[in-house]
Amino acid sequence: MTQEATNVPALSKFFNRVAQGDCLDVMKGMPSKSVDFILTDPPYLVRYLDRSGRSVKNDDNDGWIDPAFAQMHRVLKDNQFCVSFYAWNKVDRFVEAWKKAGFRIAGHIVFTKKYASSARFMSYQHEQAYLLAKGNPQAPPNPTPDVISWTYTGNKLHPTQKPVGIFTPLIEAFTKPGDVVLDPFAGSGSTLVAARDMDRRFIGIELDEAHHRTASLRLAEKQPVLSSKFNQAGADQSRFTKPIIVQASGSKFHTPTETAVIPEKQPAAQIQRPPAVKARALTL
Repeated sequence: MTQEATNVPALSKFFNRVAQGDCLDVMKGMPSKSVDFILTDPPYLVRYLDRSGRSVKNDDNDGWIDPAFAQMHRVLKDNQFCVSFYAWNKVDRFVEAWKKAGFRIAGHIVFTKKYASSARFMSYQHEQAYLLAKGNPQAPPNPTPDVISWTYTGNKLHPTQKPVGIFTPLIEAFTKPGDVVLDPFAGSGSTLVAARDMDRRFIGIELDEAHHRTASLRLAEKQPVLSSKFNQAGADQSRFTKPIIVQASGSKFHTPTETAVIPEKQPAAQIQRPPAVKARALTL
């Protein structure tokens, strides 16, 4: 029996749910070389505080970063990928942790925004992540672009909420149906929703009790209607399928920018001719 086959029963208790707790403790209970892909958005180490005063746990220290990525490298199968978001002004610390864990950098991804998250020396209109390799993975048959458009979420479920739609091309490129996708910093569960909707098994871990509850409730709502606070434009959108057209909703969770996708073909316009106007001779 292969190690992979042996790992399945030990890992199955984690499948398709969000574990609440410290990801270091949870991952220590997972078998080595047991997940196919890691896609995660860890704290940025920037002491983030949004306009309403919300913060992110462990964003004020880097004591977790080395052991967390060491555990991620351990539970990831050989010759597979990890995608990790990071703060551009803390890139040195993240790269140090990745390399110390055993990862090597295989690519870089930019998520372009139509708005600025903040502005100081420049107007900051993107997020970013690195593609990290364990071993020597094979190139995917359909590589995803390294520039992916961002859809505004309004950060209603989490102070640094990521849109589901940016994860689908990554999961599509680096996994196949039935593979196991891990997110040790699950937040509101966007990675897990994308994995579930693409028929991948998923494992989520979240330290914050409130965000764990949000992610769990979100995953329980299989197909959120437009009035649901969990609905997001483009949630089921693959880079190989036609865009999803989302109509405006009266929900407080609807964002106007999420209706910007235009159908490929517009219905033919009905042209009405103006009523005939009888001309009169002009006398001087």
